[in-house]
Amino acid sequence: MNFVQKLKNEVLEGNLISKEEALELAKYDIQEVCDAANEIRKHFLHNNFDMCTIINAKSGRCSENCKFCAQSSFYSADVEEYELLGSDKIVEEAKYNYDKGVQRYSLVTSGRRLSDCDIEKVCESVKQIKKDVGISVCASHGLLNEEQFKKLKAAGVSKIHNNLEVSNNKFGDVCTTHTFEDKIESIKAAQRAGIKVCSGGIVGMGETMEDRVDMYMKIRDLGVKSTPVNMLNPIPGTPFGHLEKLTNDEMCQIVAIVRFINPDSYIRLAGGRGLLEDKGRSCFLSGANAAITGDMLTTTGISIDTDKELIKELGYKIVEVNE
Repeated sequence: MNFVQKLKNEVLEGNLISKEEALELAKYDIQEVCDAANEIRKHFLHNNFDMCTIINAKSGRCSENCKFCAQSSFYSADVEEYELLGSDKIVEEAKYNYDKGVQRYSLVTSGRRLSDCDIEKVCESVKQIKKDVGISVCASHGLLNEEQFKKLKAAGVSKIHNNLEVSNNKFGDVCTTHTFEDKIESIKAAQRAGIKVCSGGIVGMGETMEDRVDMYMKIRDLGVKSTPVNMLNPIPGTPFGHLEKLTNDEMCQIVAIVRFINPDSYIRLAGGRGLLEDKGRSCFLSGANAAITGDMLTTTGISIDTDKELIKELGYKIVEVNE
């Protein structure tokens, strides 16, 4: 029995792998690692699949200098700019997505954090969604504090999204206007407020495999069970606009290793999936079992109907996940 099969069996028995073991996986045949990761996914989560959508509820003019982001005010990317959307538009989009069969809908806003005034407005929108639509509501509003998270929870928000983006070691090369520790503290504040957390990162920003492993092991340590894997979409006008996109094989390898690290998490293909030749099909056979569908924040995604057909074809069942 080789290393991959031995490690798979250890994970299936409930053991967590080490950083050294995760890095060792990268040396083995990609298909073997992917097949083993898919077995792990089936063992812990069966064929359950979590699908969510997002609305860009506030766009552009962001005060942060994240080098991957078109919404940063530091760069010259072509992006639409507008203030926080009103409840009518937010609720309308929630109903559209719910009628399409999506169980989870996330409000995403640009900026370091929403003001208390905007938090109140978001809470009113969330209350209206919960009153009029049967969809679960998530929120991604930057580096909020515990009191702000408590207000969102009271309004009906069930999950907070806050990506680490990259490892602590690499973070300063990606962003300097806030820190890795700022991210961690905001995630812990959400958890103290009693809200579930969705957190992952972006791959393809010049990071090493060690950076990827460090980030996803930190996410595991935080107890997060909804784990996005975004592939960098090199957007012209941003400092990372010149980088080459990752290949299908590279993404499958990353997803598979993340599955070994986080065996019972919903590993979510998110931004950049539309750049893959097969739109993520092979990743969904390599350990991934969740996705953001529809349009992304500043780039075009994949339609809900197209994703539902793919998910059904692969034998998955769309479920509402409360992790």
